[in-house]
Amino acid sequence: MTTQVAAARTGHVDGGSGGDAVLLDVREPNEWQAGHAPHAVHLSLSALAAGAGLPEEAWARPLVVICRSGHRSRHAAELLVARGADAVDVIGGMRNWSAAGLPVVDSRGGNGTVA
Repeated sequence: MTTQVAAARTGHVDGGSGGDAVLLDVREPNEWQAGHAPHAVHLSLSALAAGAGLPEEAWARPLVVICRSGHRSRHAAELLVARGADAVDVIGGMRNWSAAGLPVVDSRGGNGTVA
């Protein structure tokens, strides 16, 4: 899915209301800490591939999966769909998210960067 559709599905446009899906960031912890979308949920692809379950905020909700460029999120979405989840990946990942002017925050809530 495109960045614009992902932002709408996860409530990151129009004042943050109306999103029905959870934005699941599957990057590694250092990437997440440098910058992620506000209100996203974090579960690294490495943890997911090792069998980790979804964070509670993501249970029984549609998942929009994002990484830095779209490669890991595509793999993560495939794993999640195989486990019965409703999951799609974001084309171009956080690079496209940031380039579209969508918010990126660091682990302290300040302005983040895409690592």
